[in-house]
Amino acid sequence: MQLTDSRFLRFAAVGTAGFVVNEAALWCALHLLRLDAYSGGVVSFFVAVTFTWWGNRTLTFREHAARAPHSIVAEWMKFVAANGLGFLVNYAIYAGLHAFAPAPLNNPYLALACGTLAGLTFNFLLSSRVVFRTAR
Repeated sequence: MQLTDSRFLRFAAVGTAGFVVNEAALWCALHLLRLDAYSGGVVSFFVAVTFTWWGNRTLTFREHAARAPHSIVAEWMKFVAANGLGFLVNYAIYAGLHAFAPAPLNNPYLALACGTLAGLTFNFLLSSRVVFRTAR
């Protein structure tokens, strides 16, 4: 199977690149803009979510991407909201497993992997069914 054959794998690849962009944006926010870790995290989230929105609208869901300027802004806002919810799912799984699950599921690295997979799946489903859905 090639990357181009699977929409989910394309989505995951864009998300992986988005993680790198998030880390780079956080570094810039902390060291160049001299923001604190919390403000820097907000800035880096918006940089990364904008990058992944662009990547997913041009690579993963290009045939369903908005075309009109006002629709593009609405699409971006839906994507930001969907990814914000996906982050909450990710964090809830991570924190829940770390706090309440028996070993080895309470290991922070395994809990993070589980949270990341849950968030990725949640974001993919929302992106494909809400953000980039076909007109009915």
